[in-house]
Amino acid sequence: MTDLMKAVVLTRFGGADAFELREVPVPRVGPRQVRVRVRATAVNPLDHQIRRGDYADHVPLPAIIGHDISGVVEEAGSHVTEFRAGDEVYYTPRIFGGPGSYAEQHVADVDLVGRKPENLSHLEAASLTLVGGTVWEGLVTRARLTVGETILVHGGAGGVGTIAIQVAKAMGARVITTAKAGDHEFVRSLGADEAIDFTSTDYVGAVAEMTRGEGVDVVLDTIGGDALTRSPLALADAGRVVSIVDIAQPQNLIEAWDKNASYYFVFTRQNRGKLDALTTLVERGLVKPVIGATLPLARTGEAHELLENRRSYALRGKVAIDVAGETVALPPRVS
Repeated sequence: MTDLMKAVVLTRFGGADAFELREVPVPRVGPRQVRVRVRATAVNPLDHQIRRGDYADHVPLPAIIGHDISGVVEEAGSHVTEFRAGDEVYYTPRIFGGPGSYAEQHVADVDLVGRKPENLSHLEAASLTLVGGTVWEGLVTRARLTVGETILVHGGAGGVGTIAIQVAKAMGARVITTAKAGDHEFVRSLGADEAIDFTSTDYVGAVAEMTRGEGVDVVLDTIGGDALTRSPLALADAGRVVSIVDIAQPQNLIEAWDKNASYYFVFTRQNRGKLDALTTLVERGLVKPVIGATLPLARTGEAHELLENRRSYALRGKVAIDVAGETVALPPRVS
């Protein structure tokens, strides 16, 4: 008899009602894989992009999606020496490489898996894996942000922004971020040196004033559109723009030309090395995930709606999913 587990299955491309809670077979473990009892996962913009069909050619249906896992190893493959049953781990499943995290159990290649930071809960750890790896790839691997440089983080109160502020500050950078006025105290508590209210202030002019006309060395774009095309106007000469937003249509990046700017478009590739680097920062107390809402696995569709409509709520940071329990913590609606 085949062992079964609960999973949230994407049955068609469309709205948040495209998910079904089903019982599916527990995946088998290969020689260099581990099977993990998933305690928590989280929702990312990539998830609702996949759900609505943006990457239909890469996701055969029905599919289990999701890109964050924190849990406990239940079984290690015959050639695995790094982990054993009972170890607490966290990781991002291989993107477009098989079943994702919206399930009670998951099998992963051992090279993707890192030890969970001891000072984080499973909900917190699951809120770090994809965004943390993305930030590390963008700021460390690509932009090579260094001590004493200045960075502008677009969307500082969001899932990526909250981690980017903390990582950049831990690297010794001066951090400027955009956020609603009501979030300024919050982003400063994460380490931002200055905050710009994007709803009432042109960030290009504000950055020029804050840097005495010199501009910033690095821009992290978590939004796209105007943030992508106008960011070079806020750059210092030979500055770098890192964008984590896919480009649906051609963009005119002419503003980057006379700055000799570099653009980096990041689609992160996960590995244990990035997770171990993040774990070091977390366990030193320099980085802590921010969870803005939590829902159980059966309400994954609602979690998607929360993230997609985050501006209708006072949502900061990530939307987490309590796979092993029934935790419900929702942000208030914006009046």
